[in-house]
Amino acid sequence: MTDGIDSIIKSTLDERELKYDRPDEGKFFVTLPGTKKLQTNCWLVAGRHALLVEAFVCRRPDQSFEEVYRFLLRRNARLYGVHYTLDAQGDIYLVGRIGLHAVTPDELDRVLGQVLEAADGDFNALLEIGFADAIRREWAWRVSRGESLANLQAFAHLVD
Repeated sequence: MTDGIDSIIKSTLDERELKYDRPDEGKFFVTLPGTKKLQTNCWLVAGRHALLVEAFVCRRPDQSFEEVYRFLLRRNARLYGVHYTLDAQGDIYLVGRIGLHAVTPDELDRVLGQVLEAADGDFNALLEIGFADAIRREWAWRVSRGESLANLQAFAHLVD
């Protein structure tokens, strides 16, 4: 069964010109390009009955845990095919499963699109909520050294 799934995944990723590594049969490590989060790494792993989709979003928040988790739970209600979860360390992931019978190029495209939209679209909000103090410290450190603030501009409102 994994030969057919591998073929569908490979052709879908190739058609969409997505970068990926294939460390083993039934496993694809896909790099999804973003804008706010420069890239999102996503595993596609074919099991006996389902294709596992797993993408790292960001590390465990430094602060405002309850607010971050509230954001994630509310966001889960609007996601397609994946949902937010935490690992044992509190790092944030998107995970989902697609029944092997339902893995088609269109379905794979929808789910990978949702992973990218969520990880990239929610990234700055998660950083603002869970890492505001760290962003302020980084901003002050860069200003004190005359370093570029270019990639922190989205967070300027946190330091004004």
